[in-house]
This record gives sequence, C-alpha cells and structure tokens, in this order.
Amino acid sequence: MANANSPKLSTSLEEGVPPRVRFCPSPTGNPHVGLVRTALFNWAFARHHGGTFVFRIEDTDAARDSEESYDQLLASLRWLGFTWDEGPEVGGPHAPYRQSERMDIYADVAKKLLDGGYAYHCYCSTEELDARRAAARAAGKPSGYDGHCRELTPVQIEAYQGEHRPAIVRFRMPDEPITFTDLVRGELTFTPENVPDFGIVRATGAPLYTLVNPVDDALMEITHVLRGEDLLSSTPRQIALYKALIELGVAKSTPAFGHLPYVMGEGNKKLSKRDPEASLNLYRERGFLPEGLLNYLSLLGWSFSKDQDVFSIEEMVSKFDIDGVNANPARFDLKKAESINGDHIRLLDPKAFADACAPWLQAPHANWAPEDFDAEAWARIAPHAQTRVTVLSDITANVDFLFLKEPVSDQASWDKAMKGEPAALLTTARANLESADWTDPESLKQAVLTAGEAHGLKLGKAQAPVRVAVTGRTVGLPLFESLEILGKERSLARIDAALAKLAA
Repeated sequence: MANANSPKLSTSLEEGVPPRVRFCPSPTGNPHVGLVRTALFNWAFARHHGGTFVFRIEDTDAARDSEESYDQLLASLRWLGFTWDEGPEVGGPHAPYRQSERMDIYADVAKKLLDGGYAYHCYCSTEELDARRAAARAAGKPSGYDGHCRELTPVQIEAYQGEHRPAIVRFRMPDEPITFTDLVRGELTFTPENVPDFGIVRATGAPLYTLVNPVDDALMEITHVLRGEDLLSSTPRQIALYKALIELGVAKSTPAFGHLPYVMGEGNKKLSKRDPEASLNLYRERGFLPEGLLNYLSLLGWSFSKDQDVFSIEEMVSKFDIDGVNANPARFDLKKAESINGDHIRLLDPKAFADACAPWLQAPHANWAPEDFDAEAWARIAPHAQTRVTVLSDITANVDFLFLKEPVSDQASWDKAMKGEPAALLTTARANLESADWTDPESLKQAVLTAGEAHGLKLGKAQAPVRVAVTGRTVGLPLFESLEILGKERSLARIDAALAKLAA
C-alpha cells in the first residue's frame, strides 16, 4: 500500500506550511544524550524553517514515571537553552501536553476504532501466544501475532466472555505492503507478514504507546516526526493507524517520518542508559557548556561543513536541515566532545568565563576554606586558565594552589618530578628566583632556565620539580605566571618545604 498521506519533506515545505515537530520523552531517570540529540534536531529543524516546536510528556507508565524525573527533564532542557512553543509551563491550543491528563481522549479514539472495525478485542492469553509463537519459530515462520482473534464469530466472543477472559484491543493491519519515504533513509517497504496486528489498549483499559503517540501527533497536527532509528519498525503500524484516523475524521494527514541514526558507544554497541557517558547530568556536573555539548551532539549524524566542527547554535540553526542527516550510526567520542567544549570555553568573554567557573570555586567542589579564596588572584589567573581547561570542573584542581595554605601533591606526582638530583636543582633555582623580578614572568622563567643549564637540564626538566613544589602537580597552568600571582614569599616558602622534605 503506497501511503499517499505521507508527504515528502520537500513537498510539505514547498507548500509553505511551517513544520510542526514534537519532542515527547518519558520522565524516567536521567536524560540520555541520545534523547538530547533528538530534541536538538527537532528544535533546530523547527527554528530553521520558522515552524513550531511542541514539547509533550509521555507519562502513561505509572510504574516508571516520576515527578522528580519530570522536573529534572524540564530543568535540563532549560539549561541547554531549548525553548518550546507549546507544552508544559507554556500551554498551547492542544493542551494538555501530558499524556496522563489525556486519558479520556485515548479512550474515545479507541472506541471509534473498535466501532469502525479498525480494531478488535483479542482474548488470547500470554501462554497461548507464547506457545503459538514458539511453534511458528520452529516452523521457520514469522513469530508475530497470528490473527487468531481477528475474525471471531459472535458465538466465540460470547464464549470467551463467559470464561471472563481479559481482552486487549488490537489494531487490524492491512493485508498489503506499506511503503513510505523516510526523510533520512529514502523509500522503505514493509510486508504484511512482518507487521502483524498489534495491541493498542491493555486489558485494564490503559492505552499503549502504539495508540497514544500517533493520536497525539494527529490531534496536535504534527507534520514531521524526527525520532530515533530504534522506532523505525513501528512506523508502518503508525502509518496504517493514521489512515484509519483520517477516515474517522480524527486526523487530517499523515506526518513525514525521519529516523535519526543510532548513537554508538564503546565496542560499536548502541549507547544505552547504563553507559556512564550517556547521562546528561554527567556533562552538566563536569562543567560542559550547553553550547559546547550541543555543538558536539549536532555532529552525531550531521555535519556543519567539511572543514568546521566548532560553531554556535545560531550558526547550526541557520544551516540545519533533515536532508543533511546521515543514516549511518554515529559513534560518541568523549575526547572529541571535551575538545569541542574546550573550544567553546575559549570563545567566552573573559568575564563570562570567570563567572561560569564560580560553582567550582566553592563548596562542595573547592577543597579550601571560603575565607582563603582570593578574588583578586582568581581574576588574574582566570585568563591563563581559560586557555587550558576543557571542562569547567577542571578549574578547581588547576587553581587550588593559590588558595590552599600548602599545595596538594600525591606521591606519584612527587616521584615523577623529583628525579635525578632535585635538591641541587631546587637550591640553585631558589637562589636565582630570590633575585629575580617577581613582577615579570619572563624574569622568573629565566631564573629557572639558568638553574637548569647549570645542572645540564633543559627548561622542561628544570621546571618540573619547581612546579610540583609550588603547585603540587606535574601539569597545570603556565608556571611562571602562576609563580608571579602566588607571590615571592609563598613560592619560595614552598620550595623551602620541598627541600626539607627531600632532605628528610
């Protein structure tokens, strides 16, 4: 069956109809970065074409949904900078936008489908279904629902009801192939044996996703459904259901579908909620910038240009269209995500960077007493830090030497830096630094360079023990600028403490 009601993208947009897209997550657990990528593509598509972005909550699963997850979901979208034209806290002409508040609507549509012959009651027990599926598999046949209750006689129905058998409602699929044009994958055809009749209402009367999702899309006049590849197999069912809804006067048309590529994790496996890097909260807690994270996520299946990976969200919106999305799976690369975020950090205005770091300069992140924080020292070191960090949480460890009474150094860092004859080097460096100009980082660099030359060491080797003695770390912010900001008295005292430790 060719689906005449599923317009191609170009047709829909050329007719001058602004697109209406939706993002409809379930409030279960922490938001997943794959979910964010889906929201981003829908939002950017709507904004690019001057359309409407509808935010809808699918909260019909009482066992898994929670208000805490709902609140967290809204907070996450706000943090990312998404705005929605219709939905929770905004309202709109198709309210309510939470499925749990639309149950009467679903019950009414299910009744219309039953009365119109598009659906029927199925009395098969779980045990009967399992047995028939096993037999089908053994015979090498498709193991989907076999249509056992599809054409029951009134006598058979009465007998089942007399046994007080619970009944679900199944949708009656057409007996011919369903063909549609996927906006990402091109023309696809599903044959009847691979798309059997499916349940739309539980025996308890509770509606299933297979009913509520397309019904909401129909009533909210969604024109384009952009969603994950994992939902591709359900599309022919929804197209058939749309046809019935149109004939019943519930829907006006069938939306165009585009299925976004999988986001893959390690080992070429689909990134799941159980993977640590899948949690949106992880990136917020680590100090990713919203624009940095969204920039990276936009590259998972789409490309801005061949030679540019870093861009603003405004630039993305100006270029984004669904025909540029690649059907191939996209691999999540944490290192690249961090690198792109670092690029966005360096694009910040210096004051904006300093302000953004504020949460990581106080409890519970900071390991110094609040009264030991020196705002002037932070203002001076911030421009140097901005060039080095890739996530904002890196700032805490990079600047703690300024605010702690003594630097924190682990044994591995100490051992790595204090090789050869560190005491001799530190003694010479201290003497040179004593007479250096502490208002000039170049003078401090020359003092350490000269000390290194006296001991046959290049600058890199010579500055290692000085860095660990003063900052506690083998890597960090520019050393000589750090020494200048820490000051002569405190810096030399720390070198003295390191010499005492070496002597001991």
